[in-house]
Amino acid sequence: MARIAGVDLPRDKKVEFSLCYIYGIGRTSAQKVLAESGVDGNIRVKDLTEDQVSAIRGAVGDMKVEGEMRTENTMNIKRLIDIGSYKGYRHRRGLPVNGQRTKTNARTRKGKKRTVGLGKKTAVGKKG
Repeated sequence: MARIAGVDLPRDKKVEFSLCYIYGIGRTSAQKVLAESGVDGNIRVKDLTEDQVSAIRGAVGDMKVEGEMRTENTMNIKRLIDIGSYKGYRHRRGLPVNGQRTKTNARTRKGKKRTVGLGKKTAVGKKG
């Protein structure tokens, strides 16, 4: 099993797709990494030689991936919150950030729907 950037790549998938399991690498980045390392993307991970794995590891080592990328994203969001921008305000309140409608939909960001009302009415004792 190939381990690159602290992630175990799935053995039975093609290298081009298995590199996408690394946070910060998508299809385009995976193709660039493979071109830089000189490895064919159609080879399965289990068929890679140690030299090919080390070449891929070297190409991925030049990129910002995994923890470094997550830290950068977190710091960008924190900066938006700190400066009080509109996007930071939306992040702080847990609402959609990029202009989506919220009257309906947006359940993923807003959370489970809570109904507003009086609740169950209590019976008032009768006189007479």
